[in-house]
Amino acid sequence: MKRLFTALLIPLVFGGCNFDEFPDFSTEGEFNYKREMRGLVESISSYASSLDSGFVVIAEDAPELITTTGRQSAQIDSDYVSALDGVAQTGLFYGQITVDQATSASERNRLQAYLDLAQGNGANILVTDFAFTEANIDNAYDLSDNAGYVGFVAEQKILDTIPDFPVPIYNGNRFDVDRLSQAQNFLNLTNTGGYSTRQDLVNDVRNTDYDLIVMDFFFDGVAYTADQINDLKFKDNGRRRLLIATMNVGYAEDNRYYWESFWPTNPPEWLRDRVAGTDNAYYVDYWRKGWKDILYGNDDSYLFRIIDAGFDGVYLKGVGVYDYFENLEPVNEESDSEG
Repeated sequence: MKRLFTALLIPLVFGGCNFDEFPDFSTEGEFNYKREMRGLVESISSYASSLDSGFVVIAEDAPELITTTGRQSAQIDSDYVSALDGVAQTGLFYGQITVDQATSASERNRLQAYLDLAQGNGANILVTDFAFTEANIDNAYDLSDNAGYVGFVAEQKILDTIPDFPVPIYNGNRFDVDRLSQAQNFLNLTNTGGYSTRQDLVNDVRNTDYDLIVMDFFFDGVAYTADQINDLKFKDNGRRRLLIATMNVGYAEDNRYYWESFWPTNPPEWLRDRVAGTDNAYYVDYWRKGWKDILYGNDDSYLFRIIDAGFDGVYLKGVGVYDYFENLEPVNEESDSEG
């Protein structure tokens, strides 16, 4: 579905039109955090497609954004769905609360109703579950497969290792994978803490046959070399696969290249408090121009670096942060008119 959305937007992008400059025509009388997040994702997708028409955009969690109000019965937000190639969900079948424990039927059914809406409107669904007993791992894969989703099961939520079960990998594929719809399996390896060097990680991933790799753009703050990225794009069987980099759109992190040391005492207007329970994540006003400029739209932006490095797509984390703002006491927010 994203290709139609892109085709409509690209003439406007190159004509000097910036969707972020349009006023918010809300008639609801209050700031709409869901709509602002959808708009951010749509702008990210448009910018990416202007640089690489085949670039993949996947949004993790927050499937409620699929509809205009967040309710299952509401109208599909076609612009948002069209901006995405995939919707990812963590803990759908196992590990939503506790690793190796089945997610409650009520929560699973609630989430799956949104995922099925997205799937029915052209989005590919990626599911990361968390289990360590072999029976539960097998069941998680089977449940994803039966639903028409692409599944991955990790032994822990930190996502810093390549699972050693099952062998061979579930739904192994001996063909080239050039589009998200061709992927039959994937590896979610977004934490580099299990590796001493970049090359150690590259070697381990290179020796697998996963169709798609989701990973951090940096290794301990250092980007991968061009040769390393090229190596990561090929499976052990020699066939092509997709390499997807994560980008957090809902939280600033103090170990990223854009972080300034003076921000904790003299923060920019879009930077808020540290996220409870984390060491390095901070809430951001994701609707403000200063934060958007960090994410996309210029040659120093996070997304430009990902595309320029040769990654095939971006995996957007932090999309569900709108829920945090919705649960704060009401405040009078304004979206920056210039971005």
